[in-house]
Amino acid sequence: MPSARSGDLRAIEYQQTLSSLQTPDFEPFAEKILEWIPDQDLLTPPTEIELVLADYGETLRPTYCVPDEGDGWLLLVKTLEVGTDFDTDESTSWEVTPQEKFERLLRGTNIPIGVLWNGTHLRLVYAPSGESSGYVTFPLEAMMDVAGRSILSALVMLLGADRLFSVPRDRRLPQLLAESRRYQNNVSESLAEQVLDALWELLRGFQRADGEQTSVSDETQRIGYLATHYPQHLYGGLVTTLMRLVFLLYAEERDIMPTDSIYQRHYAVCGLYEKLREDAGNYPDTMDQRYGGWSWLLSLFRLVYDGGGHYPDYLPARHGQLFDPDEYPFLEGRPLETSFRDYPTLIAPRIPDGVVFRMLDNLLVLDGERLSYRALDVEQIGSVYEGIMGYRVEVAQHPSIAVQSKPKGSKTVTAVVVDLQLLQETKPKDRSKQLKEWANCELSTKPAKALKEANTLEEIIAALGTKISKRTPNTLPAGALYFQPTEERRRSGSHYTPRSLTAPVVDTTLQPIFQQLGSQPTPEQLLNLKVCDLAMGSGAFLVEACRQIADRLVESWERNKAISPDTEEPVVIARRMVAQQCIYGVDKNPFAVNLAKLSLWLFTLSRDRPFTFLDHALKCGDSLVGLTRSEIGEFAKDPTADLPLMQMLQEIEDVKNYRVEIQASDTRTDEDDTRKRKQWEMAETQLAKARFSADVAVAAFFDAEKKTKTAQQEKQTEYKTILQTDTSQVKAISQRLREGETGIKVFNWEI
Repeated sequence: MPSARSGDLRAIEYQQTLSSLQTPDFEPFAEKILEWIPDQDLLTPPTEIELVLADYGETLRPTYCVPDEGDGWLLLVKTLEVGTDFDTDESTSWEVTPQEKFERLLRGTNIPIGVLWNGTHLRLVYAPSGESSGYVTFPLEAMMDVAGRSILSALVMLLGADRLFSVPRDRRLPQLLAESRRYQNNVSESLAEQVLDALWELLRGFQRADGEQTSVSDETQRIGYLATHYPQHLYGGLVTTLMRLVFLLYAEERDIMPTDSIYQRHYAVCGLYEKLREDAGNYPDTMDQRYGGWSWLLSLFRLVYDGGGHYPDYLPARHGQLFDPDEYPFLEGRPLETSFRDYPTLIAPRIPDGVVFRMLDNLLVLDGERLSYRALDVEQIGSVYEGIMGYRVEVAQHPSIAVQSKPKGSKTVTAVVVDLQLLQETKPKDRSKQLKEWANCELSTKPAKALKEANTLEEIIAALGTKISKRTPNTLPAGALYFQPTEERRRSGSHYTPRSLTAPVVDTTLQPIFQQLGSQPTPEQLLNLKVCDLAMGSGAFLVEACRQIADRLVESWERNKAISPDTEEPVVIARRMVAQQCIYGVDKNPFAVNLAKLSLWLFTLSRDRPFTFLDHALKCGDSLVGLTRSEIGEFAKDPTADLPLMQMLQEIEDVKNYRVEIQASDTRTDEDDTRKRKQWEMAETQLAKARFSADVAVAAFFDAEKKTKTAQQEKQTEYKTILQTDTSQVKAISQRLREGETGIKVFNWEI
């Protein structure tokens, strides 16, 4: 192999050979640099290696085929005119890039590996069926410089004759690329753990800031108060912070955010990380006594929400719930129910730079290497962040510590915090049993014996030994805040849903629908499709459904010449329209709903437009518990007056009209977003009475003392009277039904 020689000497030889080539043709490059044998390793493609696209009047063919040992083909090669841009639309009737055409050819022929060549660049493309494509580009001119020797060596190590034909099959290029894809699953699982580490770090940072801000007079501003009285609000704000960061990291690496030096040096998340990393190298002992990083992030969050810059389109306002400063005012140091537009002088929480650095480090560095969010699928990002769902913030009443919990039959290990003092007060012979009951944590014989004989907290901690989770390297003192997994999280854990799973499932589901529409469906037919995921989680299946329908929509536009070439990229417009008009989802975890929105926002991200409006279509509720419209009407009916019932039914009809208006067009401007939000808010207001009625009816079913028909009818009669006479009690019944870990979020499909 080339690596058997001295790397530098071999790289110099490659450079000399590359410089001696007289033409920009691929054949001499393959023969002299890659050491492929002409007429053996590089063949003219047979007629069956082509993809006929009758709708566009085109047939896609490679220029060369590289044979595999025995039957089949190892990879395809497509050569273009010298200097052709791989990523710019060609001036043909089919307005797609050479890269997109080549990916289509690779998928259509089921040969996932290919090489694009334009005389100045070589691009290795990997497009396995049912998965996202990837590529790496090698610039020939740069490879002839001294600094480019490593690039040239890397190219030869990937595509040289030894790698393709000589080494054992498990070390050849196809196997390396396939193994790389499998490794991405491990990356997702490891990153999910680090994201949870970042969440713990942020919680500790806020509690520390809470202790330092002694001048705060409003108790509702304190994190301890929120943890006690509004734990879900506190948890939601911390989770939302990480969602904001992942959006920004994704957008920055895809050049959606400004690329000028002002943004990079003073606002960018990546810029802040580089600054803090440099500070950590120079002043490691003082990072937790220095501040400024959190204020940097708050300024960026406000800028994204409201827009800004030295010219109108520098950074357009995104608005939407994700970056709304009033959604979680404690992040800015403001009390509950305050407005950022009229709040007086703002004093941001004193989150140490060390906390911000460790949080960002967990998001950006994996196994010592910088992570590229550009290379991650939206589905991967969604699954990673699904790992922080299903927790609640709690306050330690006594010294506590987290132990590793692993339910029987589960591969997922979760950290569950246990109260050390209560464990100590348990009868010694029952401690191991109690530990298993509390946390699904089983001790082997020797640690169990040590736990039984322990007399002090220190001895109990020593007995737990390797079962102690890394989430709590030190004992949590009384009053400390921590994350406790809910029962659902402990049972089910979190699992990465790769595109290799979602793509074939969605394709199989949609194929009969597409067949019914015929070979050339109109844009109107496609935009009338409705796809719903009844337990959407992070939205992986919805993203794939949006992708497949949008691809068909672009094809339909191209057939009908419906999109002019000077508009925004058609696939972006198609994805936004499909997301807003065709995609629906429900999940009983409110944070999963927000994560699904984030997944679709990333997938439909436009450089110049606000977030796609999704609040009308992605909703929180239990898909299995709810009433029909007639059942709600029957329960809410006042026997002495039909007018209130008729009014409620009319309000439901009004909601339909609001939703039709919301779906009618894309969210192109800030004014569009504001209009749609007002229509959505009016729809939600109109539905309030019907929803309360349904909640009370369902509560009557669950609140009956006995599960007999007579007992439930009696409770129904009681609750019907309350519904007609006591508004405050109606709200209390609804709140009691919905809240808590076992709360039921009624979801009435018809309304």
